[in-house]
Amino acid sequence: MKVCIFGLGYVGSTAAACIASQGHRVVGIDISPEKVDAINQGRAPIVEPHVDRLMAEAHQAGRIRATTEVGAELRDADVAIVCVGTPSAPDGSHNMSYVVQVTSQIATALSAGHERPITIAYRSTMRPGTTQTLIAPILRTRLGAGFEDRVELIYNPEFLRETTAVEDYFHPPKIVIGTMDGEPSPVMTALHSGIQAPLFNVPIAEAELTKFVDNTWHAVKVTFANEIGRLCQRLGVSAGSMYQIFVSDTKLNISPYYLRPGDAFGGSCLPKDVRALQYIASDIDANTPLIDAVMRSNDAHKNFQYTRIANGLPKGSKILLVGLAFKDGTDDLRESPSVDLARKLLNNGYQLNIYDPWVTPEKLIGHNLGYAYTQLPALEGLLVDKAAAEEQHYDLIVAANRKMPHLNTNGTPIVHAGVI
Repeated sequence: MKVCIFGLGYVGSTAAACIASQGHRVVGIDISPEKVDAINQGRAPIVEPHVDRLMAEAHQAGRIRATTEVGAELRDADVAIVCVGTPSAPDGSHNMSYVVQVTSQIATALSAGHERPITIAYRSTMRPGTTQTLIAPILRTRLGAGFEDRVELIYNPEFLRETTAVEDYFHPPKIVIGTMDGEPSPVMTALHSGIQAPLFNVPIAEAELTKFVDNTWHAVKVTFANEIGRLCQRLGVSAGSMYQIFVSDTKLNISPYYLRPGDAFGGSCLPKDVRALQYIASDIDANTPLIDAVMRSNDAHKNFQYTRIANGLPKGSKILLVGLAFKDGTDDLRESPSVDLARKLLNNGYQLNIYDPWVTPEKLIGHNLGYAYTQLPALEGLLVDKAAAEEQHYDLIVAANRKMPHLNTNGTPIVHAGVI
């Protein structure tokens, strides 16, 4: 295939060298004469292990060149990959001027004639919805309403780390290809041929959000590690030893566990221990703003869940809440998000019944008993058994736990409290 790459910075130059090494014809396009001259002399315009070697080999084989002008380069191209920067604007948003400029250049070049349909893949990090609300309108204005028949728009995020970019290109953690309809793109599948990695063909907005989620998670991990490091230093505990203990747990700590969006956390351990660690950090002046924000974020999620459920539901509506304990298979009500949700529903004028096969008021003891009745004094009158839950008419059923017990709902609308 002939591949045009717009933007010859770290991402674009690495992609150009790697794609050319796979046997494709690559044309790099950049406004910098220095970058263009370097590539045309068989040199990498960046300092990155192995890129210079791949660039030299591809240049010698006649598979790579560069130019400052689009000209007619797109006339016989199969793919155009946009790798220009999206730096921070003063308000924290992305500065999209480079993406707009390149998209306009591509649209102008395509309006002058193109021999075959072309795939345009964006790798620049940009806000979800940008492809549909910014890029597509530019192309539609220049090429006409039927431009989709000539142009396949793709968002294909990269996962390259500087100093290991070539290794990451050929052995990525995943391949994400966003298309307008969420269906696979034969052209992009062919471009990634030979690269073994989990492949996700998704709607374009999901692909656009991927880099934000990944990079923010990486930032959260670094920040969390450094806050724990400060705590360790203040407490005279070995941060290195704590790290080794923490990462050895690949069942819960370094794993997919607790990362699926859903309910707020609760129970007898997480809330009290987070609060206690916040107190310790404050007491020893460790300054841990990330940890300090955890409980506030959890409370915000509880409020978000209530708003989702109550939105548009008239006051006085009759609701069945299925699941009261903080997780399935237990009667532990301590700091359960469902208890908090039940209290909010009652306080805001809704009629509420609760069905939880694991919760029996007379079996509640100790702190579990105290917490339950402090938050829900009328608990005993709210709980119903399965038969009563199925016999009564409800305006809405709220499934608070992920595994909702089997109920004959008689067609009543069901909403899941967690965001899934």
